[in-house]
Amino acid sequence: MKLEASGRPFAVCGDELCCVGGGSSVELRSLAQEYGTPLYVYSGDQIVERARMFQNAFADRAHTVCYAVKANSALGILRLLGDQGCGFDIVSGGELARVIAAAGPERAHEWTGRVVFSGVGKTAEEMDSALAAGILQFNVESEAELELLAERAELLQRKARFALRVNPDVFAETHPYISTGLSAHKFGIAIGLARGVYARFREHAWLEATGVSVHIGSQIRQVEPFQAAMERVVALVRELRADGANIRTVDGGGGLGIEYGAEEFSPAAKVCAYANAVRAALGDLDAHLLIEPGRFLVGQAGALVSRVLYTKRNGEKKFVITDAAMNDLIRPALYQAHHEIVPVMQVADAEAETVDVVGPVCESGDFFARDRSLPELEQGDLVALLDAGAYGLSLSSNYNTRLRPAEVLVRSGEAKLIRRRETYEELFAPEMV
Repeated sequence: MKLEASGRPFAVCGDELCCVGGGSSVELRSLAQEYGTPLYVYSGDQIVERARMFQNAFADRAHTVCYAVKANSALGILRLLGDQGCGFDIVSGGELARVIAAAGPERAHEWTGRVVFSGVGKTAEEMDSALAAGILQFNVESEAELELLAERAELLQRKARFALRVNPDVFAETHPYISTGLSAHKFGIAIGLARGVYARFREHAWLEATGVSVHIGSQIRQVEPFQAAMERVVALVRELRADGANIRTVDGGGGLGIEYGAEEFSPAAKVCAYANAVRAALGDLDAHLLIEPGRFLVGQAGALVSRVLYTKRNGEKKFVITDAAMNDLIRPALYQAHHEIVPVMQVADAEAETVDVVGPVCESGDFFARDRSLPELEQGDLVALLDAGAYGLSLSSNYNTRLRPAEVLVRSGEAKLIRRRETYEELFAPEMV
């Protein structure tokens, strides 16, 4: 596999795998020795670089890059992106609390002013918190939600700025679990009904319709669906403005995909194609563009470093058992997702063998790869599961009462622990006997 052509910030330095960026490199072996395994390692240099790609691609028009917090909600990563001028796309009150914590008291108001609140099931308490924080916009997904938002805004005497998340019924080729733009999905309001909903709430004293939002899915590799969805949104905006609505923002959502396999991948070229498609759809529409990349910013920036506990054979099948498991990285079990697996120490002319790479959790679904050809691995070896920066720790759990991994952020050759490994005492703290 050609790591240097894959868009990843990991490369072989001498005979071992390193996290590279800013003209420096840090050996994953040394990080594993210092912080233990399993261990998430992120390249802060790449995260910043990816954010700037979007900012530069849309430099000719008013825009805000609102990072999708659900992809990876580490406070250290939120702080890094907030410092770059990014906003945030949140889907829960907890994610809002994370943004506020990452900002600190002196910048909390500034950062929450760049927050959009998405999600189909916002509670009254979450709405109240977001109203109090002064977020930029609620992306509303049903009439019932808009009615509740109106009630909470009136009760708190705070005007709620909102955009309807419309469902454009655009097909995007991706995993069915992460496709969101069809009428069969739970997300959004049918675009044909949206004009009537805006009209119904136009005169409400505590609601202000400021935008239109769309999000058609995740891990989308082609740009044409983004353009098709945005064209339908632009048409709706023109109709709403003709109706007298002061629509000022267009939220294009996120979903631009990355490369999880061994193919060559140019992130800059992909962002350029995406920007051209969105720009073509927007045309001369005067509106502030919001975009919500998540995976694209952090996915390839992360690796899960794990140690081989044992190898074993069952008949013709060979298993490599690691100390990481499905509770640490559930994507292969949940989505049958592919993650490249690379030995941290590179052995010249190592013979390849076909193995299943599995974890110690008591589930047959606890696997990272099946029938994968890898250099021969032995007990004690370190391996890196690549492209684990998105939906890795954010989807993790304590299943089997396992402690979740530590997280390290590397920038310009310096490694910083941004989340220490949990303790059993912390796991048991909420419980009572």
